[in-house]
Amino acid sequence: MTLRERLAADLKDALRARDEVRLRSIRALNAALQSAEIARRVDGTATLSDDEVLAVVQKQAKQRRESIAQFETAGRADLVATEQEELAVLEAYLPQQLSDEQIQAVVAEIVRDAGAAGPQAMGKVMGAAMARLRGQADGSRVQAAVKAALAA
Repeated sequence: MTLRERLAADLKDALRARDEVRLRSIRALNAALQSAEIARRVDGTATLSDDEVLAVVQKQAKQRRESIAQFETAGRADLVATEQEELAVLEAYLPQQLSDEQIQAVVAEIVRDAGAAGPQAMGKVMGAAMARLRGQADGSRVQAAVKAALAA
């Protein structure tokens, strides 16, 4: 079952269960996927691969995390709760995230293999780390691990 098929099935289940949070979250995700497909039509194809669908889900989850941080800063607990509910639904469609220790181990291996040292190697190490950890870790967590590894 593809991710799109799973989303369609979950949307039907949410409709039947009258689960407003899941319904709202999946509809927003479907809208983002449709926008990505429309943008893709310019390139000649309309359908998204599972990897591209996953990238859209990750982008939506990242937007929710950023919104949560901004709403917390503004003291809007009601909006924080709404965004957290939607983020929980989106995270069900994401692969299992690595722990900070696992990220640090991968980054340390990349730094060791590349022979990188100092802050000037940040771009090189980040590129390799993000390519290797795509979908398994948030970019900000990877960046923190790379900074710590290069500072040591």
